[in-house]
Amino acid sequence: MAETTLAAVAAQANDLAQRGDERELANLRSEWADELEAAARSSDYRERAVAYRSIGQFRFRQKLELLRRGLEDESPACRGSALISLELLSQESPGPVNAVRPLLHNLVHADPNNAVRRLAILCLRNSSPQRDTIVLLNGLAEDEEQEAELRAAAKRIGALLRKKAATR
Repeated sequence: MAETTLAAVAAQANDLAQRGDERELANLRSEWADELEAAARSSDYRERAVAYRSIGQFRFRQKLELLRRGLEDESPACRGSALISLELLSQESPGPVNAVRPLLHNLVHADPNNAVRRLAILCLRNSSPQRDTIVLLNGLAEDEEQEAELRAAAKRIGALLRKKAATR
């Protein structure tokens, strides 16, 4: 019998979350919490990336501090996985994104990996519309030295946040 992996169980957890099966999802969280924590502390960036991605798939809001560590990881794969989880966790409420907004601003502004920067911009889509975020995104959208995809993402999310602010 094949050993069940964290990635496979996380995919199952994501399916349960999408179906709204909270009881079974809670059981999986309880059963896999220690393994997820161990994987997030692994010296292998691939294991850490799976762990950070799993936090979102499990809808593990109790692991936001662990996710914060993922946003600061040396590996772009880990930062990207943490951002994907953050986006999942913030779809219903801006709280998770708002809690790490300064980190997201730093990633958007200064991360050496453009894919990580674009993911950070996408996470800001779920945030509360704050002026500093809108100014940052507008500046990136107008900066001719930035890659086209990054500028387009910043322009799109900046416009969305301005629209959110106007409807408040």
